Amino acid sequence: MDRSDVGALVQSAIDGDAAAWKALVEGLSPLVWSVARAHRLSDADAHEVYQTVWFRFAQHLGRIREPQKAGSWLASTARHESLKVIKSLRRLTPTDDPQLLDRVSEDRTPEQSLLDSEEAAAESERIRHLWQEFEELGDRCRQLLRVLMASPPPSYQEVSAALGIAVGCIGPLRQRCLRRLRARLEARGAV
Repeated sequence: MDRSDVGALVQSAIDGDAAAWKALVEGLSPLVWSVARAHRLSDADAHEVYQTVWFRFAQHLGRIREPQKAGSWLASTARHESLKVIKSLRRLTPTDDPQLLDRVSEDRTPEQSLLDSEEAAAESERIRHLWQEFEELGDRCRQLLRVLMASPPPSYQEVSAALGIAVGCIGPLRQRCLRRLRARLEARGAV
């Protein structure tokens, strides 16, 4: 379809012309299909992309700034939707293992289980980095922070007695040690 024709049809479709909408769908559908098929989607997934693209086009029809470029908009949207489908398929692992298929479903979805395990792994990595950088602090900082992390937390008088640090110096020293630890973590990209 010619760009000027597309622009005129989009304007007419915005104004409620059903024939213009039909002409747009008929004229630009091959484009949407070709983008979905170029991503080697299954027929079912390609149909899903096709429907989603046209649904999004209908949703945004009145907001399209350059109606003559509707074909580009559709192609770009088809590409994004195809990539979403491909990304979601990577999370699924087809199986014919009867033990897995007959298993009673957990309350959590597989997606939630995956997210939880990824979050747990990321948290574990953050903690590991934290302790690595903590061990690189000077002895005085490590001793002070370890004492202050005790449960229940000791009073500053108890910290002063245990470490031989004046009570008035504990707070500022704690702040310097924590700033140093944060700077090390930031330098590593772990914050």
